[in-house]
Amino acid sequence: MKQDKIQPLGSVIQGSLREGLEVRLYPDISVEDMRVGKFLVVQGTRSRFFCLLTDVSLGASNPRIFTHPPDYDDSFWIDILAGSDTYGTIEIAPMLMLSLTNKEEYGNKIDTELQLLPVKTIPSHFSPVYESTEEDFRSVFGGENDPYKCNFAIGQPLDMDVPVCMDLARFVERSNGIFGKSGTGKSFLTRLLISGIIRKEAAVNLMFDMHSEYGWAAVSEGKKFSMVKGLKQLFPKRVEIYTLDAESTNRRGVTSAHELYLSYDQIQIEDLRLIGRELNLSEASLDNANILASEYGKHWISRLLEMTNEDIQMFCNEKQGHQGSIMALQRKLKRLEDLKYLKPTCNHNYIHEILNLLDGGKHIVIEFGSQGNMLSYMLVTNMITRRIHTAYVKKAEKFLQTQQLLDRPRPLVITIEEAHRFLDSKIVHQTIFGTIAREMRKYFVTLLIVDQRPSGIDNEVMSQVGTRITCLLNDEKDIDAIFTGVSGASGLRSVLAKLDSKQQALVLGHAVPMPVVVRTRAYDENFYKEIEDTDWREKSDQEVADQAKIVRSEIF
Repeated sequence: MKQDKIQPLGSVIQGSLREGLEVRLYPDISVEDMRVGKFLVVQGTRSRFFCLLTDVSLGASNPRIFTHPPDYDDSFWIDILAGSDTYGTIEIAPMLMLSLTNKEEYGNKIDTELQLLPVKTIPSHFSPVYESTEEDFRSVFGGENDPYKCNFAIGQPLDMDVPVCMDLARFVERSNGIFGKSGTGKSFLTRLLISGIIRKEAAVNLMFDMHSEYGWAAVSEGKKFSMVKGLKQLFPKRVEIYTLDAESTNRRGVTSAHELYLSYDQIQIEDLRLIGRELNLSEASLDNANILASEYGKHWISRLLEMTNEDIQMFCNEKQGHQGSIMALQRKLKRLEDLKYLKPTCNHNYIHEILNLLDGGKHIVIEFGSQGNMLSYMLVTNMITRRIHTAYVKKAEKFLQTQQLLDRPRPLVITIEEAHRFLDSKIVHQTIFGTIAREMRKYFVTLLIVDQRPSGIDNEVMSQVGTRITCLLNDEKDIDAIFTGVSGASGLRSVLAKLDSKQQALVLGHAVPMPVVVRTRAYDENFYKEIEDTDWREKSDQEVADQAKIVRSEIF
């Protein structure tokens, strides 16, 4: 069946595989219709090339024209010059190619199975360039109902009404990032993606909700004040909220939230090292903390806080500790007594409870409430993540030994904001988050990094980030960081720089076939109706095994 013949926009006049292609527009095509980030198609002799528009420029066949340019209202001369003496050009970057068995005119439906390949050549001179069609987008990005993929629509192209899908099974294989300056909608994008992961059952999520905006409700960023639904309202049976500040949670009208407490005896030296900047701890203080831990075991913090000056002096005389450093350590650790969720001892192991819920397929949001300062955020996220990661390592090792599907851990995505605090090059090798980012999917645990300062994240970690969803950034260092380890970054930089400040993002990496600019999906009542799942129930062991078999076949 034939489609209507599509008119070309222009033709390729020069270019290279590394630098991209230059296209001269035909006289009847307005350069003002060409927008950076547009998805275009080049029909070569043997292959079809899917490309991204990276730059727009004006050209002239003779520079003498500019010495006596026509008046802006002299349409007669402007029309005479247009096309032959003055013209528009665009720069496009080939991202994917589709090899054809026979030469076909673009616009004719292909009956053979599509096979997308990396670009390893370029089209010949004067190859025609076309607007992309809905069929092109679906052939590249698929659809949400694709039975062979775990697709989720993240948005639409800038100039078309067709979904751009991301493969969530590939997304959760690696650590990923959502970046953008403040106010560009990172939180809404994060909520959108996590909703997709929950709906598609691609993984379980552990979210550290620093500002209490993911679990129950959040304020819309529009001109009018309004509230948008959180994950618990969308998925009441699948999501559990834990709070470090029950009073704050109750004031916001959150129902069914569980209180979460940690204890001093759960804090390890490595946890203190991560918050050393917040507590102003010196290396000498940490060395003496090791001495105290060797003497008093896991109860060393409680014992230290109870010690008098005479007790400290006696301890130093016996154990060769430094009295001044231990007294300074005691003084600084006194700040922990102000944290509502910390107790000297805790009879119930809340971390173990959270782990059991994750194993059962539940998604966990940990709210901080009034405890959302950087000290609490870094301490709690590190304490909980480190223990859950240890449990996952054991589960993964058991699965590798038995090869039984019931032993396969559910993939876990841990969402952290202010990620540069944990992944800074100075401390990244000392934190559990750096370990997870480098391990990728080895132990079925990955990160979802949400940050407005990607330049503060270690380059090695950024190179391991599988999929990057980037809203507008202004700082050159942040833009450079986004393209760490990305080929063809020069053309994509111009695309990123021209994004709108709201509801636009550049998506590239492991979960999408090629980089694409999207108008992000609206997080509104229509989305609620499409995503809500009121019929979800707990699954039997056999259903869990069947689901694991499907996911395993997709990932391995």
